[in-house]
Amino acid sequence: MTDLRIQRRGVLLGAAAAGLGLASSNSWAQSTWPSKPVTVVVPFPAGGGTDAFARPLAAQFSKSTGKTLVIDNRGGAGGTLGASIASKAAPDGYTLFMGAVHHAIAPAMYPKLDYDIEKDFIPLALLANVPQVLVVNPKTPSTNFKQFLDYIKRNPAKLNYGSAGAGTSHHLAGELFKQQTGTFITHIPYRGAGPALQDLIGGNVDMMFDGLGSSANHIKSGRIKALMVSGAKRNPAFPDVPCASEVGLPDYTVTTWYGLWAPKGTPADVQARIVDEIKRLGTADELKAVWASNGADYGGMTQQQFGAFVSSEVKRWAAVVKASGAKLD
Repeated sequence: MTDLRIQRRGVLLGAAAAGLGLASSNSWAQSTWPSKPVTVVVPFPAGGGTDAFARPLAAQFSKSTGKTLVIDNRGGAGGTLGASIASKAAPDGYTLFMGAVHHAIAPAMYPKLDYDIEKDFIPLALLANVPQVLVVNPKTPSTNFKQFLDYIKRNPAKLNYGSAGAGTSHHLAGELFKQQTGTFITHIPYRGAGPALQDLIGGNVDMMFDGLGSSANHIKSGRIKALMVSGAKRNPAFPDVPCASEVGLPDYTVTTWYGLWAPKGTPADVQARIVDEIKRLGTADELKAVWASNGADYGGMTQQQFGAFVSSEVKRWAAVVKASGAKLD
């Protein structure tokens, strides 16, 4: 497989600054990282939720370090294709992986994965937590959630919902919705949330259970309409959108989270340097404002806490998949 350090298909964000006087790149001291551009494999096409956080992070990283952060979009197979590629990258701190809750779901949905999210990666940081939101095309003849739910019940199997791919949180959120409302809607998987959203905007799919990170700007512009956010409270970025508890679904809680990993074998001092830089960027005003506009919270976990969280999510979603009977389409 082509070394990702050489073949960079992503979009360059920012320019490398010259004359920084960094130490020689053959030293593993923390101060030497980054001595060259860093690639982050994003396992979905541009325009999705992962991109909504990866690209602002990349811009701030470039300003902070003087080195470019390359976003390498590798969509397909519910995010597992990009994860597979990243798991085989050189463990030198210059190829990282930005995954999401989908990668905690994948082990239960894809029995023949050629990587293990817990064994082949080193957890670095939880970057963002984002509630799921039910969004529909504005032409939908329903002005609120109750009207929309009544319409779905009167028209079983007539409506469909798009997702970022089979086995993603978008898919499982739809399955939970069907369970808890006693309705039937048809799942339409895409190669990422970006393409699914474009078809929702164009009227080719009826609805989505999306993370606010990728839907926020489209909701604000009126290209799609939000009817409900998951959980027990409204989101501060969209105070007019009711939460699931308010519309009679107190147990409908689905959160999309995004995290950063390094390939197994990445030196501990390089890990520490990456974690310190991400923490500094994530708690700075520039990214806090972007996160807030996307309805997100910064993760704020240590490496150990993030690793334990991922393990707990793998177990949690395995139980959800089993209970829902969700299958690959």
